[in-house]
Amino acid sequence: MSSLAQTVSCIDGYDPDALPVDKARAALLACIAPLAETQAVPIRDALGRILAEEIVPQIDVPANDNSAMDGYAVRSVDFHEKEISLREIGTAFAGKPFDGKVGAGECVRIMTGGVMPEGSDTVVIQEIVKKEGGRIVVPPGQKAKQNVRYAGEDLRRGKAVLASGKLLRPAELGLIASLGIGEVKVKRRVRVALFATGDELASIGSPLKEGEVYDSNRYTVHGMLSRLGVEIIDMGVVRDDPAALEKAFVLASKQDAIITTGGVSVGEADFIKQMMAKLGEVLFWKIAMRPGRPMAFGRIGNAWLFGLPGNPVAVMVTFYAFVRDALLHLAGRSDEALPLLNAVAAENLRKVPGRTEYQRGILFKEKNEWRVRLTGQQGSGVLRSMSEANCFIILEHARGNVQAGEPVSVQPFEGLA
Repeated sequence: MSSLAQTVSCIDGYDPDALPVDKARAALLACIAPLAETQAVPIRDALGRILAEEIVPQIDVPANDNSAMDGYAVRSVDFHEKEISLREIGTAFAGKPFDGKVGAGECVRIMTGGVMPEGSDTVVIQEIVKKEGGRIVVPPGQKAKQNVRYAGEDLRRGKAVLASGKLLRPAELGLIASLGIGEVKVKRRVRVALFATGDELASIGSPLKEGEVYDSNRYTVHGMLSRLGVEIIDMGVVRDDPAALEKAFVLASKQDAIITTGGVSVGEADFIKQMMAKLGEVLFWKIAMRPGRPMAFGRIGNAWLFGLPGNPVAVMVTFYAFVRDALLHLAGRSDEALPLLNAVAAENLRKVPGRTEYQRGILFKEKNEWRVRLTGQQGSGVLRSMSEANCFIILEHARGNVQAGEPVSVQPFEGLA
């Protein structure tokens, strides 16, 4: 038995002829190790990249105690149960501290972000005070240490704030910049080769011959990959010809991953499976799911292979059920899994126990309750059902028919990068 087959065979409940979704996902992640290569990039170019180092501040942020509001820096020991009058002795601007000390009965005009003057510990907002010449009148009811941001309150020196594997979003870029860091180490982008197989596929813009369909899956997969921030090598359509397929697989095997559509179902060209097996170690699974039952997974050369079905909806479902998380894991991302949300079924849903179903739904809010209904026809070739939907309704392996009003799990498409 080969090493890849040995790895997945150790997973409890592994059965290539009736593999539950969770077992298939576990098998993929058990086999794939994250890429080790890294590169240093300016933070301006790091958006969407995956951090490859721990970020540990060398400074406190903020560096000093400072005001959270425009107002007056005062001493809380001067507060009384009635209003107090304080003498204004200067001003503290953001970036230009007051050079002096606040004594008894004194205050300093302070702007948001201004360093708290020595002797002061509280800020009274400007809207509630009264100005009387060079003095201010503070009403009763103030609290000690109000409206003050303390040094290190956001980020503390020596305490890690970002871990390796973190996706760098705008907030992370700003956080890193606030530490004075201009360059970060990130994981190398995953390189994915993509091609569709089949003699029936026609190129967009050419007239259809009898029995042909336009090649749409490649555009769908290209779009899904683009949202993951990977490098895409689009190899077009490869005909059902052994020599052409072997050449394509050999070329694609120089990348980190290969995604193909078509050629893995029962009754399809057997030589495609033979070709995969000849060039590497490939497992052929029948996954207990609908749509998307047939899938190939393995390794050819340097690349991990994901052989997806040919039906358009099945391509999208298997990509989001398996390939997305596997590629993000390969890329080194630490939070690849997407959360599921709870909703109430707005109609009866048909479901056969013994498989996980990904039904296309429309999630909407009604009377402060999230509800979901089907888009209509749910066939694996009806791509319109995906276009009209805004979520998957994920019905678990053991579940049967769902009655209107019962809770279901949904996965919204927005944010499903």
